[in-house]
Amino acid sequence: VNAQLSRDNILLQHEMEVLRHELHLLTKDSTYAQKQQTLQLRNMSLLPAQVISNSIHMADNYIVINVGSDHGVQPEMGVVAGTGVVGIVCNVTPRYALVLPLHHSRSSISCRLRHTEYFGYLKWSGRNPLHAYIDDIPRHAQFSVGDVVETSGFSNIFPPGIFIGRIARIRNSSDGLAYQPDVQLS
Repeated sequence: VNAQLSRDNILLQHEMEVLRHELHLLTKDSTYAQKQQTLQLRNMSLLPAQVISNSIHMADNYIVINVGSDHGVQPEMGVVAGTGVVGIVCNVTPRYALVLPLHHSRSSISCRLRHTEYFGYLKWSGRNPLHAYIDDIPRHAQFSVGDVVETSGFSNIFPPGIFIGRIARIRNSSDGLAYQPDVQLS
């Protein structure tokens, strides 16, 4: 009985260390992302808003926020949260705005792999609301699982360097001519 209890104790201690390490990584990433985002947005005019309604399990998800044209919101403005990019305003009324989030079938955000020159467009496959993919990363690109994905700055909507997520899996595009990495969204 003592031998079995010792084995169980060792297994539990190992499991606890693995979970403690994962928690540390998750906490560190969130704090780092918030600090980096604050630095990136320091010269931008920010407008606080609250989510009135949202959906995440359909092919065409939307978010409604409680600010609109009366508050200065216009279509094609970027929307960010404490941990990164949320989406783009697509329609506005005087008091509300409709946001096309990252997990929408028409969403396409210009992004890049941090500390590289490789960029593409972030798109959502329509399945998991926590994952999207990047189209057209060239075959000669060198990157790995865990690398940061951020806005590229190649559009007028988001400045460069806003956190989007991390590479979760690397796979080939359907034609085999490029990579199509899977991104775990922030």
